[in-house]
Amino acid sequence: MNLTFLIITTVALIAFFYGQRKIRSVALASSLKQHSLTGYHGAYVAALVFLPAFLLMLFWNSISPLLLTAFLQSRLEDLGGSLPSGELNVLVAKTKSVAAGIIPRSFVSDVVAQSADYYNTLQARSDQFVLITTIIAVLVGFWAGARKIAVRFPARHKVEKLADNVMMAASGLAVLTTIGIVLSLIFETLRFFETVSVSEFLFGLHWSPQIAIRAGQEGSSGVFGAIPLFAGTFLITIIAMCVAIPIGLLTAVYLSEYASTRQRNFIKPALEILAGVPTVVYGFFAALVVAPFLRNGGADIGLTLSSESALAAGAVMGIMIIPFISSLSDDVINAVPQTLRDGAAALGATKSETVKQVIFPAAFPGIVSAILLAVSRAIGETMIVVMAAGVSANLTANPFESVTTITVQIVMLLVGDQEFDSPKTLAAFALGMVLFLITLALNVVALYISRKYREKYE
Repeated sequence: MNLTFLIITTVALIAFFYGQRKIRSVALASSLKQHSLTGYHGAYVAALVFLPAFLLMLFWNSISPLLLTAFLQSRLEDLGGSLPSGELNVLVAKTKSVAAGIIPRSFVSDVVAQSADYYNTLQARSDQFVLITTIIAVLVGFWAGARKIAVRFPARHKVEKLADNVMMAASGLAVLTTIGIVLSLIFETLRFFETVSVSEFLFGLHWSPQIAIRAGQEGSSGVFGAIPLFAGTFLITIIAMCVAIPIGLLTAVYLSEYASTRQRNFIKPALEILAGVPTVVYGFFAALVVAPFLRNGGADIGLTLSSESALAAGAVMGIMIIPFISSLSDDVINAVPQTLRDGAAALGATKSETVKQVIFPAAFPGIVSAILLAVSRAIGETMIVVMAAGVSANLTANPFESVTTITVQIVMLLVGDQEFDSPKTLAAFALGMVLFLITLALNVVALYISRKYREKYE
């Protein structure tokens, strides 16, 4: 795929410069005025080279895994006889691992080894096919674009129409992706609720999705009360907001109203660097620095803190979220017209009075939107919680104890080879649906507040 894309890009660049060169030579030999600028002619030829070949490559690479898997399943059934669906899927996964070199051939049967060779052959032929068809598409596009170049050819109109179509397709793809995500969540959630009642899931107080090994164990068919997950999610989110909102808002006020230009140019980029730090790094920081510090500090004053606690995860998550609130709130506060500040100063208001009684009310909708965006970010965080708060589903309001969240349990339920027919795996989709509805509700609330309290200025 990398070689194919490199060929497409290289030929598209060549086509761009060729189109420019050809229109210049054609324009010199003609007495007519050139309809479009030289760059549009080059862009038109390059677009005809790049777009069809690129779309063809994307299409084939999206369907080829399905086709190769179907051929591999047929091959395995021919060699090993008819197999149940679950065993066949496991055998397919093992064969792909052998083909990729993850599992040594000495660890598998001859049937799997032969199927892995067959799968590698299929992949090689697939790569050859897409390479050949892409080269043909590139050459055809080059020829079709080059023959269209003429002095009065409306290349600008064609390129702009292509750009409109590309942007429309991108917008449509985003909408279809959203619809696909929502529908997949809905269908799998409905399958989950065929085996587990809605009331048990939403109001149950025990979460033990594992299928027990021995009969009589708790959760022999799974216990799916999600209240402990909801409680842990909201507890950690509240702690994070208690850290992020005051620091973020005060930082935004300082940067926009009190800091000099030199201070602002240093502090704002330094804060925004926090937003680019990977969450796993925050997780390491929480597990190796913050959690031991809180545990030892609590022991010194007589408090008992778990080595994995909601307080450690929430505090570090709050630090991670500070740039979201500070940066967005700073932009909103700076958008308040200077005339309001000047008017408050003319009435004798101090700087702090202007901030409290003029700036904050004017920027209130944007600040609320920034806070709700930060809340959505906190609810969806996973790595920090896994490393600092643990994975045990405890129903507690004590921030010193270990808790878990919705996102962590989704990860735990989908780790490893899973069959999507068991309530344990389907529970991940139900949790994802709840998470989706929560974030949707937060966005609706933010939109409502923004529209209701928005102020318009001349």
